[in-house]
Parts: sequence; structure tokens; C-alpha cells
Amino acid sequence: MERISWDQYFMAQSHLLALRSTCTRLMVGATIVRDKRIIAGGYNGSVSGSVHCIDEGCYIVDNHCVRTVHAEANALLQCAKFGVATEGADMYVTHFPCLQCTKLIIQSGLKNIYYATDYRNDPFAEQLFKETGVKTKQVPLTSLAVDFQHEAKEAYVDKLLHHLSDTLAPEDYEKLVKEGEHLFNFTKK
Repeated sequence: MERISWDQYFMAQSHLLALRSTCTRLMVGATIVRDKRIIAGGYNGSVSGSVHCIDEGCYIVDNHCVRTVHAEANALLQCAKFGVATEGADMYVTHFPCLQCTKLIIQSGLKNIYYATDYRNDPFAEQLFKETGVKTKQVPLTSLAVDFQHEAKEAYVDKLLHHLSDTLAPEDYEKLVKEGEHLFNFTKK
């Protein structure tokens, strides 16, 4: 069995954190890592003790929900709250940081930002990252499912395809093979 890469591991953690989001507009998660160890995590949601968007709706001002604290800010605030240094650490975040979070990231001393998805990438945020030497890299999450039966399922589909190869027209068979490769991320033997 091949282990997932560190980038995929930490990005998966950020996507898992995003599942805790209370924002109805976009679910975002962020993980701060130093020396291949998670030091903090955050998701976008309301201030502790306040109402949540999922309960009372978003509070929109100038097309932004002002009820929520962004995932990146929550992760950084967790470090501040518990006295954990962020200098030289990395952040994995599900979406490219907004301009305000970009400034927080830079000021906190993070060195590398890995994000899964472009999201309204602000040109000034990109410029600030470049000017300050904070590296950004897109790292799409390629797999998040935890399936302890995936090898058996792939073998079963492969066996089914083998049996169908003699009964289907070649073009229909190839279509099924391509769909299986796409769905199960495997190559027909």
C-alpha cells in the first residue's frame, strides 16, 4: 500500500476541518504545519458564543458575510491563544486566501501557503506574497475518501470488465473502462 504524500495528508486535514464550517456560502479549512507536525487548525465560522450562519443566515455587508472569522485567521488565532509560534511554519488551506488573510499570514511569519482551489484570487494578495517571499503553491486534493475496501472493489470492477469484454461492442467496452478508470482511479490491466 502506498502512503499519501505529506501535501495530500495536510490538505486532506484542511478539507476535514472545512466540514466544521458554519458558513453557508463557502466551507474553508486551514491547517498550520511546522516540521511535518500540525500545530493548529481552523475553519470559517462565527465568533465563539455567537450565532452561526447555518442557524440564522449570513450577515451580509458589501457582499461579504461579516458574521464569520476566516479559517486562516482562526488557525492563526488558535496559535496566539495557546502561545504557539508560527514563524517559519506552513499553511494548507482549501481556498486561496483573501487579501485580509494574506496580510495576517505574512505578518505571522508563515513561509509557504499551499492551497487546493483558486477562489477570487486578489492580485494585490498575490503581489504581497511575492514581495514578502511567502511562497504559494496550488496543491489540489486528489483523494479524501477513506475506504478500507478500495483494493477489493478495484479488483471486482476489473473482473467484471474482463467478463464484459467478450459480450460488449468494443466502443461500449472502452467507454466502461474509461468510466471505471475515472471513478476508481485505476488502469485496466
